[in-house]
Amino acid sequence: MKVIEQMLARYPAGDRHHAMREVMQEIALAGLQRGGFFDKAAFYGGTCLRIFHDLPRFSEDLDFSLLEADEQFALQPYFAALQAEFSAFGFEVEIVARNKTVKSAVVSAFLKQGTSIYEVRVASQRVLKIKFEVDTDPPGGFATEERLLLQPYSFYVKCYALPDLFAGKLHAVLFRRWKNRVKGRDWFDFEWYVRGGVPLKLAHLEQRARQSGDWQEGALKPEDLRGLLRDRIQTLDVAQARHDVLPFVQTPAALDIWSKRYFLDLLDRIAFA
Repeated sequence: MKVIEQMLARYPAGDRHHAMREVMQEIALAGLQRGGFFDKAAFYGGTCLRIFHDLPRFSEDLDFSLLEADEQFALQPYFAALQAEFSAFGFEVEIVARNKTVKSAVVSAFLKQGTSIYEVRVASQRVLKIKFEVDTDPPGGFATEERLLLQPYSFYVKCYALPDLFAGKLHAVLFRRWKNRVKGRDWFDFEWYVRGGVPLKLAHLEQRARQSGDWQEGALKPEDLRGLLRDRIQTLDVAQARHDVLPFVQTPAALDIWSKRYFLDLLDRIAFA
């Protein structure tokens, strides 16, 4: 289909797998928008940065937050709109709700590519999957904005504002619990925010940290944040962080400067909203 070809033409030939995933993400957003999903939820996370703010790394998941807490929320009512959107572009997809083994405020599903008119073009690659995550009990204090996406056609998506996105990312940088792993993508995004001069919504970070049980003191102040980040950087395995993000970036040389000293210097340049 011509629209899909135009979308894929934005990417270098060597990024075919990432390109197909990103095209699927954008079609999924279109389906959710048609289905009225953004009346209740907002888009956030690394893929939001990638699609709407030109973050120079690829991202795998679609992360959403309800605007208001709703423990009974389910993605299933939006499956038909998603399937219809993909069908309009020649894709057949299977959408499966994932059973949660641990009780949490995140509802997940997988959007898997099945038979499509483009499957032959990606036959040498593994089946593409997009993981949906919806925070059904969001921390308060965040702002949203309507962001325009021009492909596969023009439509608006409700997104977290950048200062609140930055707060969510710093919460992950400080408190993500991955045993024996470092998510270098978090550190890549942290660098991007600081280099871009994006101000941090400290109040939203505080609410996130209180909800997760990681901050129990008084009001979170800039000096508190810098102390937490300094401690986190001192224990960072920079080589492992670089290894994690490497498959998602187009210019690996940009990671050469990474070091504990570099990240410590970055934290002193954080601006506040």
